[in-house]
Formats: sequence, C-alpha cells, structure tokens
Amino acid sequence: MGTGGPETVVLAQTSTPLERRLIEQWLSEGAPGHDGIAPGTAVRSLPLSARRLAAALVDRTDDPLLLPAKITWLPPERGGSRSARISDVIALTNPRNPNRLIQRHIVKSAPDRWRVVTGEPAPLTELRARYAALTACEDGGSPDSAAAAPAGSAGSAPPRTVTTPQAGAFARFIVNTAVVTLARSERELLGERYKVPRVVAEQIMDSPRFRRRVEELGREQGLTEKQSLEHAQASLDSLVAVQSRLVSDVFTQIMHPLYGNAWTVDADASRLAELRELNKARPLVFLPSHRSYADAFVLGDVLARNDFPRNHLLGGANLQFWPIGAIAKRTGTVFIRRSFGDDTIYKAALEEYFAHLLSKRFNLEWYFEGGRTRTGKLRKPKYGLLAYVANSVRSGRVDDALLVPVSITYERMAEVGAVAAEQMGAAKQPEGLKWMARYARGQQRRAGNVYVRFGDPISLRDHLAASGDPDLAPVPDAGDTPGEHDARARLALQKTGIEVAVGINRATPVTINSLVTLALLGVRDRALTLSEVAAIIAPVREYLDRRGIPQGELSVLDTDAGLANVLRRLADGGVVTVYDGGVEPVYAIEPGQHIVAAFYRNSGIHWFVNRAILELAIVHAHQSAYSDPARAGWEESKRLRDLLKFEFFFPERDTFEAELTAELELVAPEWRSAMPSADVVLERLVGTGFFMAHRTLRSFFGAQLVVAERLAARPPETPFDRAAFLTECSAVGRQMLLQGRLYGPESLSLELFAAAVQLADNRGLLGPGGQELTGGREQFAEQLRSISRALAVTESLDVSNRKEQP
Repeated sequence: MGTGGPETVVLAQTSTPLERRLIEQWLSEGAPGHDGIAPGTAVRSLPLSARRLAAALVDRTDDPLLLPAKITWLPPERGGSRSARISDVIALTNPRNPNRLIQRHIVKSAPDRWRVVTGEPAPLTELRARYAALTACEDGGSPDSAAAAPAGSAGSAPPRTVTTPQAGAFARFIVNTAVVTLARSERELLGERYKVPRVVAEQIMDSPRFRRRVEELGREQGLTEKQSLEHAQASLDSLVAVQSRLVSDVFTQIMHPLYGNAWTVDADASRLAELRELNKARPLVFLPSHRSYADAFVLGDVLARNDFPRNHLLGGANLQFWPIGAIAKRTGTVFIRRSFGDDTIYKAALEEYFAHLLSKRFNLEWYFEGGRTRTGKLRKPKYGLLAYVANSVRSGRVDDALLVPVSITYERMAEVGAVAAEQMGAAKQPEGLKWMARYARGQQRRAGNVYVRFGDPISLRDHLAASGDPDLAPVPDAGDTPGEHDARARLALQKTGIEVAVGINRATPVTINSLVTLALLGVRDRALTLSEVAAIIAPVREYLDRRGIPQGELSVLDTDAGLANVLRRLADGGVVTVYDGGVEPVYAIEPGQHIVAAFYRNSGIHWFVNRAILELAIVHAHQSAYSDPARAGWEESKRLRDLLKFEFFFPERDTFEAELTAELELVAPEWRSAMPSADVVLERLVGTGFFMAHRTLRSFFGAQLVVAERLAARPPETPFDRAAFLTECSAVGRQMLLQGRLYGPESLSLELFAAAVQLADNRGLLGPGGQELTGGREQFAEQLRSISRALAVTESLDVSNRKEQP
C-alpha cells in the first residue's frame, strides 16, 4: 500500500504464527471486507502487547490510525448452529480456539471456519484524549464508559504527550480498549449470546480512583499500599467470572438433563423481544423467583435461545464444589462469599465489579429471596446485592439499570418432598457431587410445564428517586443527619425490592396443580369425587377469567378426562391418594403430604389473598354490631393486611384499597350507588359458589395462632430464645392439630412459624418486659382466635362444605 496519508497501525491480537501470517496476508491483499483503510495509506502491524506498544507507539508525535484485528475461529455448522459440543471436549479440541495443527487443517480444508475480525479504529491522538479524560475525571465521572466508548467520542481533543512513567499504563489502556472493541465486533459475527467481558480485573485495577479508594481503606486497617492493592487484586481474582464460549456451550449441554427431560419450557417470547430492545441502551438485572435448583438452567436456556448474552449469575460459595464450581465460573457465575464482615476492601472490589459490568451493559442475575422458597410462595427479599447495584447508580458510575422481575413456575417438582421435610425440621442436605447425581436421577420423569414469565422492567434510578432516596433527590435535604440519610436510603431500597416481588407475583400464572391442590386442601378430613373437585374448580376458573389473571394450561381441567389425568399424576407423585374400590374413585391429600400439596397451592395463592381478605372483612362486618358496618369492614381489612405483611407482598395502601374495591365490585357491582348491607354482600359471596379465606389463609393464621398463644403463656420477664421457641411451637402445634384447633398439617411449617415470630417482634411482643407485655400478647392471641372463628364461618358457607353427606 502507498504512503499517501496517515499511517494505519494494525494491532494484531494473535496467539500462533499462522494467525499472524493470515493477518499479514489479509493486509497484503488490501484488507478485503474492511473499508476503513484509505487507498494509498501506509500500513504496518504490531502485536497487541502492552510492552511492544509502550516501546513503539505511545511516544509517537504523529497521528496514526490504530486498527485492532484478530482471527476468529468458528465451530463447524452442525444442526443449523455453530456451537461447541461435548464430543469436541472428549476429542481434546476447542473449535473456538484450535491448536496449531487444527488451524492449518481448517485454513486448508474449511475456509468458512475462520474470519478476520476488526475492531473500531481510532487515531492515536483520540486515544490519548480519552485516556486523559479517564484519569482526570475518575473522581466524578463514568470513566469505564469513556474507556470503552467507540471512536469519535472524544471530539477533537488536542494531543497529549504521555510521560514515561505513564507509558505502560497508557499502553495497557490501548490494549484493553482494543480487546473490548474486538469483542464487540466479534459479537456481530457470533451473536449476542456470546457477549463476554474482557480484561475486567485489569481495567478495574488500572483505575486511579479505585486504587485510591483501596489505599484509603487499607490505611484504615493498618495495611501498606502494597498490601491493600494485593488484597484488592486477590478479591477481584476470586470474583471475576472468566467466561469461556466453549465451556458455556458444553456446560449447557451437560446440564440440560437437569431440566430438559423433566419439563417443557413455556416462555413469553413477546416480552423477551421488548427486553432485548431495552438492553441496547441499559443493562438488565434479572431477579427471578427461586423454586428449584434448575431455575438458572431454565432461564439461561430461554435467554440463549433468544440471543441474549449470558447473564453474570451471582451465587453463594456453597455451590462452588468441584468440578461444577470451576466450570460454572467460566460460564459467567460469580461466586460471592457468604459473609465478609468488616472486609471493606472486598466490599469495594465487589461494588466496583458490579459497576464495571453494568457500565458495559453486561446483565446480572441473582435470586433475591436468598434461597429456594420453602413454602411455594415468594420469600422476603435479601437486599445486600441490590444495594451494591443501587450504589453504582447513586454514585453516577452507572446511569441506570432495569430490574426485570422473572417468574419461574413449575407444574410439578421432584425436590418438593425434601423441601417439605425441611419444614418439619429435617436437616438440609449439603450440595456436592453425590447430591447432584441424586438430583439428576430425580429429574428423569416428566413433570409437565415450567412457565417463564417476565414482569414489567423497573428503572432502578426512577424507582429509588420516587421512593425518597436522598442521593437521587432533585434537591438534597441539607438537614439530614447521617443516620436519617442512611435510613431513607434503606427504605427506598426496600420499597424497590417489594416492587420487584409484586412484579414477580403479577407475572406468575396459576397452574393446574396449584388449582387442584387448592380444591383438595379446602375440605376437612374427607375425600372428594371427581365431580366434586370439578364443582370447586369451575367457579374459581370463572373468577380467574373475569380478573384476567395469567394462567397455565387450565383448560385441561374443563373435562373429566383431563381432570382425572391431573389427579392421577399427582397420585403418581405421592401427593394425592385415590380410593377406587367403591362406586366411583375419591381423591384426597395423601397423609403426610399436606405441606407438599400446600407448596403447589402456594405458587398461585397471591392471586386470591385480596379476595380472602374481603371475605373475612365482610364476615367481620356481618357479625359485629357496629353502627357503620362498611367502615368496620374496611378497618378489618387493614388489620388483616398488617397481620399478613410478612407473608405476602402488598402494594402501597392506596393501591391496596383500590384492588380491594375492585374485588368488592366483582361481588356487588352496585355497592357505590346502593351501598348494600353486609348481609347482602355476604349473600352475594355465597352466590359466587366459592370462598377463598379458609383455602388460602388458614395455614398462615394457624401458625400465627400457635406463636401468639405460646407467647401469651410465657412469663413476660423470660428472655426470648428463638431456636427453643420454634421447637416449642412445632411440638405444641402438633398437639393443637390433634385436638382439632388447627385446620391442617400445613400450618406446622418452620417457615410459617418464623414469619409469625417476625410479626410478633415487629409488634414488640418477644420481650422480656412487664405486665404491659402480657396484655399485648393476650390481645394478639385473641385477635388470632377471632380470625379462626371467622375462617370457620367462611368454611361453613362454602358450597363445597355444605353438601349433604350420605
């Protein structure tokens, strides 16, 4: 090529002599496929090495154009896709990074399997300006975004001479920028699902702002500068996921039997298309419900099939057992220490890592309940990881992140039995290879559908600001003390977490097993015929349709054959018992399986909570001698909501009242104009053909009653021992069940007892204290006894419980 313009320096990222020769050949042929090199331009190549660039490039006074280039190797096309397979690993080959012999074979025999890929070119002066901006604005800007910005973003900044001590850092900046822009171009060839981060730890450790922060934290702990930086480097090394495209392909195939043989995946493709568009401008944080160990594999498969980049999955160190831990880290799993106490440098590294990933629009994923649900419904969120993401937004290092509520709902699960056993006090089995083998064997039977649904994405910045976050307020409150500032920030974060949980619930469909177990758990100590089960389900199906509630394949339950098949599968799973020695089969919950049945029921129970609260409020208004029964009913609904606030996620009070009003309008459409009496509304409820309160809330109020009565029986001065108290509740609860004071065994759940203790603590009833504590505890217990009586009324009014028995 000629010498008519500024020189083009090709920065060749190569690992073998053949790759270097292929790039040189490509240049000698005029760089076919690349139109960024003007005719007559002088071209030379340099290896993409910080040492070589520091010696040959960074001190130049002219303005060459820097063009990154590399060879990308592709797997052979098999079955319509180019992905690595287990057979490649068995053959000790990596089709995405072939050895020298295989490279020569590919070039000779399969030219469709290699490409020259070029990154975004940039003049040397522009890179100097970007590097200067990076080092100058680190205390107040978003430097990582500047580092990876495309060419042209720095405008016409004047050249800046890089002094010798900075030459190495500037050379590393050029290398890092080239690697990132090459990866971006490579994704255009491979697809977004292969978007992987590059030189992450190097970029973070090269950040002057981060180094200064680490040094300050180290001084507070009495560490030298060297010790502080070494600790930060070690923390990043333990955190940073080194994604491998080969391992990702193979790991997906290895893990497929953990879910692929059991479930048919049903995902909302239309919402995924919307999320993919949003992801072009902002990073996504996927926050799924957590019901199964298979959740991450199911969601990962759904996203991969829709060309999403692999999420950075945040997990606990308990799953980092060999060899799964080492493999998972190379597929994007970030293993975080369960506890890091006062290790402020580790915390700083974690926060910086999150900010770095989000600033590059790498998506995150974690299960914000902190563990799998033990009851089938959502658990209370854990806010630690969300706080790190929020801090990235508050500090301005990330403009915004979209929180994506994700519902993953299974029709049946083999692991529910173990979860139920833990609720009765059994020890949780530790994870390991033997555990994994047992789990894989249990996943070989068909278990119906798994529904993956995505809620409305939530702008983290907007929601924090609307919730009163002091760091994102338009005008900071100068009168805030540090304690008040932190309290407001925590409250804003908690409101955001609750909004995510509400979004998950709104996306969760009611499944066939949820509805069938709801029917069977709602009758006391008797079996139902097929027609009786159908009679319970029919009005509930009508209610779901009227409210537009998302549903699984509930049409299966509309025929006797379909309903009988669902009951048979539940019987095969040991959840339902069938007696068919009489005139016709009758069905009931298998003895000892009530908590398992409740797990299935609870996956969709949130859709009926407002209806159940309305029923109890109307019963209360009907039974009370208040002059204004309507007001009495509204006040009772608020008290019930307060009792259930640690079990279910309720929206703000105004929204809750609007939702309850909508429930009332379904029962009595004329209530606004005619204001019918409580007796009339109760009659309308009976006419709907079903009651929900005793079917959905009895187990929760039953557990609360056990806790309330055990507290009322304690001397007020006795210190509270949580573990001993829960053991006492389990023992006395079983006695109350045998006496008929509890409705069913599903109340005997350690998870429900723990939530009831949290409620009592919120009311200041754990003690120790004086006589006022005794009065408060007795009042609490009497409130629960009153609700138990109201639940008995709803049970007696339910059509299914008023059938004449032979």
